[in-house]
Formats: sequence, structure tokens, C-alpha cells
Amino acid sequence: MASGGGSVASLWTEVNRCGQNGDFTRALKALNKILHEVRDDVTALHCKIVCLVQNGSFKEALNVMNTSSKVLGSDLVVFEKAYCEYRLNRVESALKTIESASEQTDKLKELYGQVLYRLERYDECKAVYTDLIRNSQDEYEEERKTNLSAVVAAMSQWEKACPDDLGLPETTYELCYNAACTLIGQGQLTEALNKLRQAEELCRVSLADDSDQNVFDSKKKVKLTNAEGVEYKLAKKQLQAIDFNKALLAMYTNQADQCRKLSSSLQSQNPGHPRPVLIQVAQLCREKQHLKGIELLQQFSDQHPESASGIKLTMAQLYLTQGHVTKACDILRSVEDFKHKQGIVSALVTMYTHEEDIDSAIDIFSQAIQHYQSQQPGSSSHLALVREAANFKLKYGRKKEAISDLEQLWKQNTNDIHTLAQLISAYSLVDTDKAKSLSKHLPSPDTMSFNVDVDELENSHGANYVRKKAAKVTGENLPKEQGQGEIKKKRKKKKGKLPKNFDPKATPDPERWLPMRERTYYRGKKKGKKKEQIGKGTQGATAGAAAELDASKTASSPPTSPRPGSASGSAPTAAGNVVPPRQQKPAAPGATRKKAPQKKKKGGKGGW
Repeated sequence: MASGGGSVASLWTEVNRCGQNGDFTRALKALNKILHEVRDDVTALHCKIVCLVQNGSFKEALNVMNTSSKVLGSDLVVFEKAYCEYRLNRVESALKTIESASEQTDKLKELYGQVLYRLERYDECKAVYTDLIRNSQDEYEEERKTNLSAVVAAMSQWEKACPDDLGLPETTYELCYNAACTLIGQGQLTEALNKLRQAEELCRVSLADDSDQNVFDSKKKVKLTNAEGVEYKLAKKQLQAIDFNKALLAMYTNQADQCRKLSSSLQSQNPGHPRPVLIQVAQLCREKQHLKGIELLQQFSDQHPESASGIKLTMAQLYLTQGHVTKACDILRSVEDFKHKQGIVSALVTMYTHEEDIDSAIDIFSQAIQHYQSQQPGSSSHLALVREAANFKLKYGRKKEAISDLEQLWKQNTNDIHTLAQLISAYSLVDTDKAKSLSKHLPSPDTMSFNVDVDELENSHGANYVRKKAAKVTGENLPKEQGQGEIKKKRKKKKGKLPKNFDPKATPDPERWLPMRERTYYRGKKKGKKKEQIGKGTQGATAGAAAELDASKTASSPPTSPRPGSASGSAPTAAGNVVPPRQQKPAAPGATRKKAPQKKKKGGKGGW
């Protein structure tokens, strides 16, 4: 039993791992072994049904549900049963299965809408999807809106109905396509054609950006290419692309051995193609073996220099991930095909600047400028590089080296005042006479002046500095001119608020301006009245005695109460003023103050 229990636990671990990787075939084998040990395991049966559904074995899944109906029950696999019936085109049976469920969950409602759509009951289907969109919040909201727009399009096309505008967005190509179908059903063909073109463009953009697609869906699609006779219908390039995708899929599903096997086979079949090598390197990087990947790329670039450009870019990227910036720069500079491209130049300058190698960064600019000077002189790319080189040199204090670039830019456009000012600033450190001669080309201040109100500009909302107003002079007032007086602003009087239940005919209270405590009819708060009720005092005490014993009501009561047993604190002997027995504290025998215990004298008799 111990060995059996341990094997079952390891099999469940295998099922969990295969389920996460999407390898449902291997998970199915482990589940069959579990069911061989524990025949009526409900969880294992349910997982087996799910694996069969994921693999497309709908008939076999239905057989398992029918043979194990007593163990599984009616509601545990009701969704799986209805889904299998739906996929096997048993739509009426699927409808009955859904309607027989004791609880209509969201996934059952989703399937219910699909079944109603297949049965062409569009009004009911529309109501189902409208309810789902209104009462559910998850990541499938866009898919529900797409399905609802498909229902609206079907109603417009096949029932010639004019459905109400539900305010559905047209942000995806599916929604835009369904909107075009709705317009076709309404006979608006020109608008539908524009909408279809918009859907086509959205589809192209979304598929270009969708680099992280669902791996499990891709695995299902790849299985279709293994069908018999497919190799006779496809060209060699298409078959090659399918093999590449199989290797990539094995990598993304963490099947390392399968990925290495497929990529090695592809490399032997296509020795000069860089993609099999890139797939192998990607697998090595997933296993944290970056140095091995770089060695493999270096070997391929040495053997096939015609395909080394893309390989070297990958090598540079791997060097950067390892923190070897200088090695990455050396790799990029060795690529002759595009080492003078603006993107590569920008990347090299950024990396050299990060390494504080300003000389190498300037050398990159110089080589690129020389290349464009010989190939495309005066082009926009050439002048942009010269501009960036000049700004870079000025930024890092290389004004002498920036003079030639600035002169070249100014000769191209002598009206560029900004470049001229930079050139004069650079010459001021090298040749002051040259700087003075160039300053003559600057426009005069009159031509550069603009009709700008400086005060208004400084006090504007977007100004960084706002001039503060002069502070008021305190102390002696300045002498005023004759006839000039202070103009006081008149304040508007606000209407006073009248109290609630105000009666204008009634005479107001003459004491309404006095505090409540000072008014003649004030009788104090009513909190203390309950204290004098009978039965609330000490046992045996009367109301009158309790009132007389209250120190707060005695004007001549001393500030502090006397000690118990003292003569000054004794109660009166009148019959009405007798202190209750429980309030009397018995006096200690001898009613005298206890003497403090005497300290023992040091050094007494009986010492050592």
C-alpha cells in the first residue's frame, strides 16, 4: 500500500506538470495508470474527460461519461457532456443537456448562447449574451461582445431585421467585420466596403503585434498538419515553415529534448539557414546556458559568413544580457552590412557613453559621417548625423572638435541662427577673431525683437517665474496728493438665515441674545433626576438621606473627606441623618496611627 500510494502521488505530479505544459496526451497516460490503481476516483475520471476534450476525442469522452455516470453524477460533467455533443453537431441533445442542469453557470450560459446561435434562434441568443455582458466582469468581455455583434449581423442578413444600435465598439477586426456584415444586410454596401477595409487593416496590425499567441491553440493547429496527404498539398517552403513552428512549439511547451531533436534535424536539412541555430540558442538561453549559445552562434557565423549579419545581432544581444557591453560593441562594429545604419550608430554611441568611452563614441560618429559623405552627401540622413555629432561633442565639452561639423551645417543653411550661435561659441575658445567675424552675420536686435508684452508673459499661466507684487509699506503712510482719497470697496451684505419654523407674526424672545445658562427660564440639564429615585441607592437608605449625603449639594462641605474613624468626619446623630450600616467603616482597634516599623540597627548582638 505504501508503494502504491507513493506511485499514485508521483503520477498526480506528472498529471499536474503535463497539464501546465499542455501535453494532454502524456497526462492521459498517467491518468489511466491512476484509474488502474483507484478505479472509481472521481477526480481522475473528470481529468481524463478534460484531457480527451482537449485532444478533440469527443466521442471517447462521451463514452467515459456514460459508463461512469453513477460515479460522476449528473451535474459534475454536465458542461463537458453538452460541449462534446455540441462539437459532434448533436445540437438538440446539447440543448437538452444544458436545460437539464440544476444550476446555470456562466460557462453553461456561454455554451447555451452558442447552441441557440447554431439553432438560428437569434432573439433568444441575443438575450443570453446581453445578460452575460451585463452581469459578468472578466477577461472574456470582448469575446462576448464579438459574439453579440455576430448575432446582430445574422439577424440583419437572414431575418432582414433592423436591430437596435447596442453601442458595440469597433476596436477589433472581428467587431468591425461583424459591423460590415450588418451593413450588408441593411443594403448599405458602400459603408460596408469601407468597414471591411478598416477590418482588414485592423487584422493586419493585430496579427503583426500578436507575438505571444496561445500555445495550446497552436499545438492543436500543428496537429492538423500531420494529417495524411498534407505533404502533397504544400510547397517545400511551407513544409519548412511548419517544421520550424514545430520546433518553436516544443520550446515554448518546455519540451527541451524534442526541441533539440527537431532543431538539429532542421539544421542538417538546411545547413545554411540561420533559424535552426537560433532556435537551439533560444533553448539554451531558457536553460541559462548563455555562453554555450554564444559559442554556437560564433561557429555558425564563421562557417556561413553570408548569413552572419542576423547571427551577430543575436550575439550582441546575448553579450548585453550578460553585462559585457564592450564585447557587444565590438560585435556590432564587425557587421559590415549595417554598421553605418542610424539605429546601429545610435546604439553604439549609447553603449560607449554608458561605458564613459567618449572617444570611441565620437569615432563612431566620424566613421558614419565619412560613409554618408561618400555615398549620400547632403542627404537628410547625412545632415542628421552631423547635427547629432555636433550636439554630442558640445555636450561633453569637445567644442574644438565640433567646429568642423557646425561649419558644415551652417554652410548648408546660412539662415540657421542657432547653428551660427553654436559655432561662434565654439570659436570663442579657439579663435576669437574668427568668432568676431562670424558674429557679424547675426541679425540685429531690432530685427529679432518681437511685439511681446513681458509683464503679461511672466504673469501667464504657464510661466515658470511670476513677478511678485510689491509688498505694502508698513509704518508711516506716504503723503497723499490733494484730492486723492482712499477708495473703500463696498462689501455686499449677505442675507441672514432665518431659523426653522420662523413665524413673522410672533414676538421674538427678548432674551434670545443671552447664553442659555443666563436666561431666566433655564432650569439646567435633566440628567441627575434619576439619581433620587427610590430603590437606586444603598440598601436601607432613603431618598432624603441620599440627598443629604450628596457632597455636591452641600455648600459648606469641606474640600476633602475626613479619614474614617476621625471625630471631625462623624455623621450627625439625628434620626433622619443616620448613615447606613454599609457606609459605616469600622474603626481599627486603637484608632491611632500605626507606628512605622523600626529599622534594625547594624552591628547588634549575635554577629559573627
